[in-house]
Amino acid sequence: MNAPPNTPPTGIVYIVGAGPGDRKLITLKGIECLQRADVVIYDLLLNDTLLEHCPPHTEKIQAPDPRVRTTRQAELNRMLVEHAKSDKIVVRLKGGDPCIFGRGGEEAVALTEAGIPFEVVPGITSAIAAAAYAGIPVTHRGYASSVAFVTGHSAALHPDSNINWAQLATAVDTLVVYMGVAHLRQITKRLIAHGRNPDTPVSLVRVGTTPQQLVIQGTLDNIVQKAAAAQLKSPAIIVVGEVNRLRQQLRWFDTKPLFGKRILVTRARAQASEFADLLETNGADVLQFPTIEIRPLQLDSTYTQSINEYDWIIFTSVNAVEIFYGHLRKEGKDVRAFGGTKICAVGPKTVAALNSIGIHPDFVPSHARGSTIAAEIEDVCRKKIFLPRAKIATAALPEGLRERGAHVDDVPLYDTVKVASDSDKGRDAIETDLLNGSIDFVTFTSSSTVTNFLEMFPTQTPAALLKSVQVAVIGPETQKTAIAHGVQVDVIAKQATIESLVEAITKYGST
Repeated sequence: MNAPPNTPPTGIVYIVGAGPGDRKLITLKGIECLQRADVVIYDLLLNDTLLEHCPPHTEKIQAPDPRVRTTRQAELNRMLVEHAKSDKIVVRLKGGDPCIFGRGGEEAVALTEAGIPFEVVPGITSAIAAAAYAGIPVTHRGYASSVAFVTGHSAALHPDSNINWAQLATAVDTLVVYMGVAHLRQITKRLIAHGRNPDTPVSLVRVGTTPQQLVIQGTLDNIVQKAAAAQLKSPAIIVVGEVNRLRQQLRWFDTKPLFGKRILVTRARAQASEFADLLETNGADVLQFPTIEIRPLQLDSTYTQSINEYDWIIFTSVNAVEIFYGHLRKEGKDVRAFGGTKICAVGPKTVAALNSIGIHPDFVPSHARGSTIAAEIEDVCRKKIFLPRAKIATAALPEGLRERGAHVDDVPLYDTVKVASDSDKGRDAIETDLLNGSIDFVTFTSSSTVTNFLEMFPTQTPAALLKSVQVAVIGPETQKTAIAHGVQVDVIAKQATIESLVEAITKYGST
């Protein structure tokens, strides 16, 4: 049934501040808006990982580049109105806060004039966040009790500008200038000319809150020369005031052990988030480039029907626990199906996965090697053992168990298959970064990540592809595979866990 011609649109626009760069600085409400969005119109400099919060059907549109198209704002306003009139939930995703030099107010006016409902979702602005990540509080008792945010765009320096530089120069303790790096010389001269002490401390914070953050400090009198020597370019904020003296005492972000290190993660995307989070917590810039995908295989129902007839079940991974338990649940069963069968869990993550479904393992081996598991597990002679695991798993474990007299059903439960890169362009960009040394570490968390990764770059030999980076692996089996392909391994985890791998990378990267 068609709506009456005068029915107002049911679409709505959310003008959302995405924060200054760190993907975790977006608000919960901002994420909720993205999760509901039919259309997202996002700014050029945004952390595009935020778009992963969108549902699959979301149309993602990059906003016109203001450096190229002077009609950008009129185009944006029109796009917002048109999509909302199509009864869509539209998110206008903007860097920082939409209403602090973000032109969010202009977009809201255009929506109001078109009769489109909207909401503004504030974001953390770079003046506060970038300064804080640099160890500079914009206010601090004894240093600053007032702060002003000012645009440093060229229009702000025109004689007819409505910015009163004469009074602003000395009216506030801390002055934060946005978009002013290109006009740094004029800004400092103007502040000094209107009474600000030339010895006033100044900080330039480039791409603040990201692992590429760069901080340059000086005074009004010499910051121009220091910026030129460092070849500093936008985007950056300018912080003027005595609060800059606190940086050496309060800096915390750029002192992290892996700060600025670019680390490539090759494990399956569904499993990479925890690994990436641990690396980022230590200051790393993480590039996710999944090379494998976990695909469950068909399982003969005989195994789920008679699981309690086995003496032992050995779970060697979280995937094995989750996938096998999923098969049980599909058949209306739960952990009671295991009966009196003993459970072996390899590694703390596998133990935790079993704990989450109410199972406490009877045995946990000291290492994840197949030979170690087979040697340490007790009382297996003439016992029946169920071993659900990856299709490509090595034969060391079942062979070791059989040598001790066990009857082993080694059952493929899932496969690790190679996935194509997101695009040839993305793969080519990774290849370029590897060859020119702009990636510091490549990580491998299984043998399949090694082989699949190398197969994705057929024009390069492994030695040539990885000659300028450090290679970190999760355990001896992965190390053997890497070495067999001619890859030099620089870092190996003491235990086969991502926590141990991160610890090893951190120790190596800090030396």
